[in-house]
Amino acid sequence: MRLVSLTCSNTEIIWSLGLLDRLVGVDDNSDFPPEVARLPRVGPDLQVDLDKVEALRPDLVLASLSVPGMERVVEGLVQRGIPHLVLDPQSLEGVYEDILQVARALGVEARGRQVVEAMQERIHRARALLPAWERPPRVMVEWWPKPMIAAGRDSWVTQMLEALGAQNAFAHLPVRSKPLSPAEVEAAQPDVVVVAWCGARRLRPELVLRRGLDIPAVRRQQVFALEEAYLGRPGPRLAEGVERLARLLASGGGPWP
Repeated sequence: MRLVSLTCSNTEIIWSLGLLDRLVGVDDNSDFPPEVARLPRVGPDLQVDLDKVEALRPDLVLASLSVPGMERVVEGLVQRGIPHLVLDPQSLEGVYEDILQVARALGVEARGRQVVEAMQERIHRARALLPAWERPPRVMVEWWPKPMIAAGRDSWVTQMLEALGAQNAFAHLPVRSKPLSPAEVEAAQPDVVVVAWCGARRLRPELVLRRGLDIPAVRRQQVFALEEAYLGRPGPRLAEGVERLARLLASGGGPWP
C-alpha cells in the first residue's frame, strides 16, 4: 500500500506502526524520523500540491484537521477522488483512537494496540518523576507569542497535564486554542508557562518574562521552552512530551500556594 502523509503527526504515527517503507511522500514539515528526509515532498501542510500527491499514486492519504485550515486540502482530495483518511483528535484519548484507526486501516491493528499501550505506560511512569504538590500547578502552554495563543480545554494538552497532576490554566475555555489578552492571562494566574511556539525556529522564554504580566510564572521565573514537536503533534511522541513536561515541572519545584 502506497501512503502519503500530509502532517508531521501522521508521519510519526506511520513510523510508530513500523510502516515507513510504505510512505511514498510527505508534507514539507515532516522531520521525524530522519529517514523521511529522502522522501518526495508535496508542500506545506496548508498549501499541499494536490498534483504532486496525485502523481505519487497513493492508495491512501493521511490528513488531519488538527492543523487549522486543512479542511480546504481535504476538500481537494474529495474532489479528485483520492482515497484519504482524516484524523481530528481533541484529547489524548482521541490520539490513541486515531493511532488505532490508522493501524486498522493499514492491517496492523495489533501493532497499533502495542503503540497505544506503550504510550500509556510511559505517561503513567512520568508521574513518578514529580513530588506531591499542595495543589496542582496551573500551566499555560503557549502556541504563539504575538498575539498570545494558548491551549484551551479541548486540547490533548489538558489530559497530558492532568496525567501529571497539573492543570491547564485555560481548561475553563471550551476551545482548542485561543488568542488571549494580557487581562485574560492575568485572570488565569498560571504558575508555569511553557513556550511551544508552532513553526518557530527559536523559542525565547525571556520574551514572556519581559511582558510585565502579573502572574506567578513571571514572578517566580517559571517560564520554560519545550519544542512543539513534543506537544503540538497528536501522535506517539506525545508520551515523550509528557516526560519532558514532568522534568520541567520537577525543576520548577513548588509547592504551589
